[in-house]
Amino acid sequence: MKEDGECAKHGSRRVPRSLEVSLPVMSSANASAPVTRFAPSPTGFLHIGGARTALFNWLFARHNGGKFLLRIEDTDRARSTEAAVDAIFDGLSWLGLDWDEPPVFQFARAARHAEVAHQLLAEGKAYHCYCTHQELEAMRAEQKAKGLPMYDGRWRDRDPAEAPPGVPPTIRLKAPRDGETVLQDRVQGEVRVANAQMDDMVLLRADGTPTYMLSVVVDDHDMAITHVIRGDDHLTNAFRQIQLYRACDWPIPEFAHIPLIHGPDGAKLSKRHGALGAEAYRDMGFLPEALRNYLLRLGWSHGDDEIMSTEQAIAWFELDGIGRSPSRFDMAKLTSLNGHYIRQSTDERLAGLVVPRLEGLVGRTLDEADKRRLIEAMPSLKDRAKTLLDLAEGAVFYVARRPLRLDDKAAKQLDGAGKETLAAFAQSLAAVRNWRQDTLEDEARRFVEAGGLKLGTLAQPLRAALSGSTVSPPIFEVMQILGREECLGRIGDVL
Repeated sequence: MKEDGECAKHGSRRVPRSLEVSLPVMSSANASAPVTRFAPSPTGFLHIGGARTALFNWLFARHNGGKFLLRIEDTDRARSTEAAVDAIFDGLSWLGLDWDEPPVFQFARAARHAEVAHQLLAEGKAYHCYCTHQELEAMRAEQKAKGLPMYDGRWRDRDPAEAPPGVPPTIRLKAPRDGETVLQDRVQGEVRVANAQMDDMVLLRADGTPTYMLSVVVDDHDMAITHVIRGDDHLTNAFRQIQLYRACDWPIPEFAHIPLIHGPDGAKLSKRHGALGAEAYRDMGFLPEALRNYLLRLGWSHGDDEIMSTEQAIAWFELDGIGRSPSRFDMAKLTSLNGHYIRQSTDERLAGLVVPRLEGLVGRTLDEADKRRLIEAMPSLKDRAKTLLDLAEGAVFYVARRPLRLDDKAAKQLDGAGKETLAAFAQSLAAVRNWRQDTLEDEARRFVEAGGLKLGTLAQPLRAALSGSTVSPPIFEVMQILGREECLGRIGDVL
């Protein structure tokens, strides 16, 4: 990408092309409140760094009562795909980052971008360059050897009448050669670049298509963007874009370039560190609020606060809280934070989220009785879980069909003495009518005391028979949730 729940307003589906209308030419100077944007290229999933950039833009807009807009920078037609666009929409919607107007598709605005280039040409602020591909290659090698900008400006002041026949021209900006371009960045502070270090950038290619740099500036202006918040890998682009804003006599938005996310080892974030798409974290069982909270704390701080609600994040978010050093992605911290949010979630919500995962594990559609059982079991299950996958795996035995599959450790508990103890206790259980957790525990204690046994001698084979494992929530709670008929049936199966 160029830049690093379901959406209530627009949904998670692709916005129809009928909404790709031309934007009115607006001035950000007239905006009464901040307008931010997230501008990904649809060449892949919603990268975790892009998700954080979108979050910062969304929070800044919400904090200041402004607008958060979405622009799909799909000018790379060879790599842009519908699937990637859908992944971006789905990822943002799942994270709860709703946008305030229909998305803008950059490719559909190519005519507007070209219009601005030709206007600059007419005003003498741009010029035609007739260099051939071979000339440019030779020039770049020569300029690089001298430590100079790639383009030497050879057509800057030449008469187009000197152009060789049959060479289609590009349009280049007539950039200032003296002085400096100064950026007052909200994160990086004041940054200066000598204009002599920058060449005259191409605005329109020889085939008439606009360049990325031109398209971004025109779109940001027409969308009335007041604050450009993006990764600091775009810092060098800002100086060229400022020159273009000035050539067009347009207000310059405020810039805030965020340090990138690194892996735990300090290297650039990659897939082995967790540089995955938002949908991958959803599939791994993370909650959107946990990922939002974690991404917010990657590079932004509010005192010592680590866990904060969305309402608190909106109330507290300021650009001044963004640090200048790269943040390090830590999957263990994210997982721990996710566990916190799981424990804070309602039992009904969690049961609804794990149902599709459980259905995949057991190979059938869960009925209403299964779902009620899950809700009843959730308080104990969620105390042990860090992800929704943990929850689903821990809950499988509640909805599994008989006969229950036993793991190796559980099978060992039902060898010899364990099986004999369980068989004897089964006779006592058959007489129990009040199938409640406390009643069942009292019956078990009477049984072991009468036989001179320890409670664990009974509890472990009982747990193995009812859960198929040697690990489960409190066994008498399990018995109450499973119910009398299911418990006696499972014990009968292993006997």
